[in-house]
Amino acid sequence: MIFRLCLLLLMMVTASAHAQNGLPTIAITTSTPLNAQKKVMAHMKMDGYDGAIGIKLRGNSSLGFNQKKYTIELRSEDGKEVDAPLLGMPAHSDWVLLAPYSDVSAVRDPLAFQLWRDMGHWGPRTKMVELTLDGEYRGIYILAEAIKRGKDRVNIAKLKKGDVDGRDVTGGYLLRIDTFNDDDATFTSKVPGIGEGNMSSEVIWSCIYPKKKNLQPEQFNYIKSYVDTVEQVIQSDYFADPERGYAHYIDVPSFVDYFIHTELSLNADGYKRSAYFYKEKQNADGTGGKLVAGPVWDYNLAYGNANFANADNIEAWNFEGASNNPTPALWQRLLQDPAFRKAVKTRYQKLRKNVLSNKAINAFIDRHAKLLKPCINHHFETYPELLVTEEEKKQLPKTQPFGTFPPMGGFPQMGDSIPQFPGGFPMMGGFPQMGDSIPQFPGGFPMMGGFPQMGDSIPQFPGGFPMMGGFPQMGDSIPQFPGGFPMMGDFPMMGDFGGFGGFGGAVGMFAAYRVSSYDEEIKILKQWFSDRLSFLDRNIARFDKDWEPRIQPLVEKKMSFPFGGFPN
Repeated sequence: MIFRLCLLLLMMVTASAHAQNGLPTIAITTSTPLNAQKKVMAHMKMDGYDGAIGIKLRGNSSLGFNQKKYTIELRSEDGKEVDAPLLGMPAHSDWVLLAPYSDVSAVRDPLAFQLWRDMGHWGPRTKMVELTLDGEYRGIYILAEAIKRGKDRVNIAKLKKGDVDGRDVTGGYLLRIDTFNDDDATFTSKVPGIGEGNMSSEVIWSCIYPKKKNLQPEQFNYIKSYVDTVEQVIQSDYFADPERGYAHYIDVPSFVDYFIHTELSLNADGYKRSAYFYKEKQNADGTGGKLVAGPVWDYNLAYGNANFANADNIEAWNFEGASNNPTPALWQRLLQDPAFRKAVKTRYQKLRKNVLSNKAINAFIDRHAKLLKPCINHHFETYPELLVTEEEKKQLPKTQPFGTFPPMGGFPQMGDSIPQFPGGFPMMGGFPQMGDSIPQFPGGFPMMGGFPQMGDSIPQFPGGFPMMGGFPQMGDSIPQFPGGFPMMGDFPMMGDFGGFGGFGGAVGMFAAYRVSSYDEEIKILKQWFSDRLSFLDRNIARFDKDWEPRIQPLVEKKMSFPFGGFPN
């Protein structure tokens, strides 16, 4: 009897605590270690769902964070996909648990997705939750819809294997510019990307719907040819012609909105990573079937939250490119058309009256902060490195570490001396520190204390490094690093490094600033929006007058590694 009373009391306390914090809880139980390559069977219990799932780790650099991201697939007990609604969101089998580890506000992704939806497009719906994994509290998470084809998601026509010619082959397709692996059907843009200091100008497109295993050769050739045509027409002399130019091939309003959304965000990955497009099937009368920009994804390093790729410069433009990954040149070319700039100005000024007003954005941030307030301290107790003390803030470097790094998103050139990193360079996207002795590589890296020499054989990497005996090729899968080495600029992390000023491990590596409290973070974020919107107001107002984009020439650049395996 006493035991039952105690159990009842415990349940009442737990229910009361849950009612107080207002966030739904998700409990996942695994029986197999998680990896980043393949989903394993697990069990998930939450309000409205109690059943089997497939789950795997997701991300690139974030694989080294203390708080992991997860990809989830709802399944039956025999492993087949099942659709189900989660927390009021439309039914589907594919979901994502985003970890706001590098975003202390935990608002950036939900806000970015909401702004895109308010601008009239489909964007992932989200719910804030608290996660327990195998009985261990893992903090606040963002349960989000995955970007997939479907009537309640990216609503494009289903492409069947027999749709290989005529109007049938014209759609729908879902495309992405991002890192990739062997499961992706990829092709390289025929137009070089731009960005100062980039080692490579190659922009890699992936067709993610249909999946590579279902994509027919005729379908792949069609969508590749269509994208090639779009990019080459945009670079042509007649690109602005209403009949023959880019407007014949792309959905201009979506590109206008994507430009506004990306430039407002000042996303460190803007245009060049997690950049999605889709193409619908052509109508029977020959209309439609254009390339559409969006949906949006991955904004944890946006809105003033990153110290590289000009993301900490309130007066920078994303379309001009940066020194981490090549930016598709189509954006700077579109801005050379007065008609496109006029469309941007008209649309932006309309949005500023409602969706992008300071009042609307601040209201969203305030609602979000209020929602998280009862449980945010528990989150910070779980990840104390997210906050720094006032005394620690005084010791942080006054210059941003990654603002002026040379090629490969922050990798130093041979002979460069960067004084603000005593004891060696920290990582940019997961690169091992130079000067440090890393256990996996006895004696440290041979060249400059941090990089394998050409021909070196590293026992932990069977066969040595694949490229020139010293550097992994893009897309190579190396077992010790779940998911393999991603594209340049985002190598997997080897352990937990000191990062920005030595405070906060991996989170400090990307941070443009550090805070001591959640309230301080929210205050800084709101001020950032005020400053960024003010910059855009002044400049976009001139778009149909005397404003001209800064043009970078299109130059083919290939990755090359001279003797010793070190980037030039």
